[in-house]
Amino acid sequence: MNLGLAARFARRELRGGLGAFRVFIACLALGVAAIAAVGSVRAGIEAGLEREGAALLGGDAEMEFTYRYASEAELAWMAQTAQAVSEVTDFRSMAVVTRGEEVERGLTQVKSVDNFYPLIGAVGLTPEMTLPEALGTEDGMPGAVMEQVLADRLGLSPGDSFALGLQEFRLSAILTHEPDGAGDGFGLGPRTLVRTEDLAASGLLAPGTLFSSKYRLRFETTPDLAALQGEALAQFRDSGLRWRDSRNGAPGVQEFVQRIGAFLVLVGLAGLAVGGVGVSAAVRAYLAGKTATIATLRTLGADRSTVFASYLIQIGVLGTFSVLLGLILGGGAPLLFAPFIEARLPVPIEIQIHIGPLAEAAVYGILTAFLFALWPLAKTEDVRPAALFRDALGTVRALPRGRYLLAMAVLLALLVGLSAVLSGEPRLALWTAGGLTGSLIVLMLAAFLARRTARWGASRRGMRGRTSARLALGAIGGPREEAASVVLSLGLGLTVLATVGQIDSNLRTAIQGDLPEVAPSYFFVDIQSDQLPGFLDRLNTDTQVSRVETAPMLRGIITQINGRPARETAGEHWVIQGDRGITYSATPPDNTQITEGRWWEADYSGPPQVSFAAEEATEMGLSLGDKLTVNILGRDIEAEVTSFRVVDFSTAGIGFILSMNPGALAGAPHTHISTVYAEAEAEAPILRDLASAFPNITAIRVRDAIERVAGILSGLAAATSYGAGATLLTGFIVLIGAAAAGERARVYEAAVLKTLGATRRQILVSFALRSALLGAAAGGVAILAGALAGWGVMRFVMETDFAVDWSSAIAIVLGGVLTTLAAGLIFAWRPLASRPARVLRARE
Repeated sequence: MNLGLAARFARRELRGGLGAFRVFIACLALGVAAIAAVGSVRAGIEAGLEREGAALLGGDAEMEFTYRYASEAELAWMAQTAQAVSEVTDFRSMAVVTRGEEVERGLTQVKSVDNFYPLIGAVGLTPEMTLPEALGTEDGMPGAVMEQVLADRLGLSPGDSFALGLQEFRLSAILTHEPDGAGDGFGLGPRTLVRTEDLAASGLLAPGTLFSSKYRLRFETTPDLAALQGEALAQFRDSGLRWRDSRNGAPGVQEFVQRIGAFLVLVGLAGLAVGGVGVSAAVRAYLAGKTATIATLRTLGADRSTVFASYLIQIGVLGTFSVLLGLILGGGAPLLFAPFIEARLPVPIEIQIHIGPLAEAAVYGILTAFLFALWPLAKTEDVRPAALFRDALGTVRALPRGRYLLAMAVLLALLVGLSAVLSGEPRLALWTAGGLTGSLIVLMLAAFLARRTARWGASRRGMRGRTSARLALGAIGGPREEAASVVLSLGLGLTVLATVGQIDSNLRTAIQGDLPEVAPSYFFVDIQSDQLPGFLDRLNTDTQVSRVETAPMLRGIITQINGRPARETAGEHWVIQGDRGITYSATPPDNTQITEGRWWEADYSGPPQVSFAAEEATEMGLSLGDKLTVNILGRDIEAEVTSFRVVDFSTAGIGFILSMNPGALAGAPHTHISTVYAEAEAEAPILRDLASAFPNITAIRVRDAIERVAGILSGLAAATSYGAGATLLTGFIVLIGAAAAGERARVYEAAVLKTLGATRRQILVSFALRSALLGAAAGGVAILAGALAGWGVMRFVMETDFAVDWSSAIAIVLGGVLTTLAAGLIFAWRPLASRPARVLRARE
């Protein structure tokens, strides 16, 4: 092999321009651009979260406790360690506005603060004023601020009053910016800010009520946060401490960004796979037009390796150009749309050129280009000088030589391995790679079956007299590879879109359809024990209330299992990662299904016993007789596991992982929770009566919570749809490229058919039928593959039921048919307009 000679050949051929590689460049650049853009936005968000970690957290570090304030020992440790400490409480409540006989109520996420809040950053208010001014007391009424959406819902303006529990507040300003808002995580209602001392008479922070206390720490000099975290957890982990610091100020946001970013990158890789089909088709079409050139080079003495190297260099140059173009588009898009992106995101973002995501996209692009170009390139070695007398590249062997197949396997392994490592979601990456590979194999088989079926159908006696249909079937079953190109390119794009469509449809069905049919109307919390009789009297006398469930509730954290730290036994299972709801009951609640063991006697007064959720127990490796140490409000309780029971959280009803005998929790302050199932028209009167009688009780309308979650999932579905749309766009480009590449052959085909007596109408109908049949084949495979992939995601990831959305499936088939039909017709005008004599004379 002469590399110098190969490079000279490549340089001379590239002088002819890039017209033959438009599809090659477009497919590769679009795929790289999509991955680069998603990666750049994700990197920008991560950089912004890292830069603003302390501001998002509200301090350099935070110690959080659930349903209690910090103990004297914990407060003393904070005072010794930090320069400044700020105490914040967070809980849900009802904001109530009374106007004569009319009462308006709205669920709000309340944050009560002290005089040091915020340690870092500033609160934004309208009209402009300082937070101490806004929360100050005037005429005996303390101030408060709330978000605009809640003020609008309640019809409030600055100067108006409202109540939280038993305490009246004056709305002094609208909250426009909460510096630590993104770090607080998901809330069921808009934010209201008040002073903690002003809630003393509200009845909302009584012992046993549901609230979190957070202590933000500010240090004079930045300490070793990892060492400080270890020291704090070593002393206070078993008391229910949760630690966060500025290294990860908004962990929920960061984890979500990483996962959605990884998912979208994998969708982008699916787009690259579709583009790879276009790359392969473009290279094949280009080399088919270079058969005479290759044969001439072989006649003049060029060996096989030199010819292969010449075209490999061309592909390398064009691939590099395409990748650079994609990087410019993908890296520049976030810069161009920076104002729009920043306005839509509730977290800080550093929109700039991030080298890491661009390098990742470049590697993916280069590997894809060579992976899909190697197959047609390898066949250049088999072109012989005799091909000068044949107008085709179809006399070569079906499979490339073994060394090229090995090289393709290595490239594929590199691509899959890098996606598994760089995405941060190796299992998802491997499943995506397996799904794409399986889809490609199924599509190749579908193309093969389409050709064989068409060839068989064209020869049937029933086709006699149906000239257009017979011509269409004959063309599909012919030796050219048009069927494979169309079915692969369009089919893979439609498969990705079909998968996203099925997942989105099933999610919407589960959230908006199935769940509300079985979910309660309201979820009430913070019901005091002395309020429970009156609460139940109101509901039990209402004929429109079908069911009421109540349960006492405490919160505790599992610290030990059989005398060993819980994490040593159960690993990082979600049940032991934080505090969990705990209830007690003398007898099994209605519909309790015990799978193993037995419930304690109703008058049991011995050592503490606990009934544990069966599924979670299996995951944690628990057995009957195991001893669990649970810390509840600072007190350790060791209980023996005496039974396992089924706990179904999907109904949105009451469900507890742990249920103890009443004697185990005697004397512990607690409240009650309740779910109420009622007719829709009874919901407003129930809320009005209970909120008036018991102002401290918080009512959560389950349908509103479901709609809030549905809104978040809709945004996620929209993001994935955009990614799938980019993949489908790539498929359209490949399809148009395949149609354009086959235009020359159709010109010749039309000339021959006209010479044999076919009319323009018959030829046009045959072209249209050919395109429609191939589109239907691609759409049919997309339905099958999309349904299987959607079923896998819903069954094993979402852990819910799956049903094929036939409206989405039919739309996929129609889209495939119409797309291929449109592309086929667009490139049918020139063949129909060509004169047979001129075309045939040029082929002599």
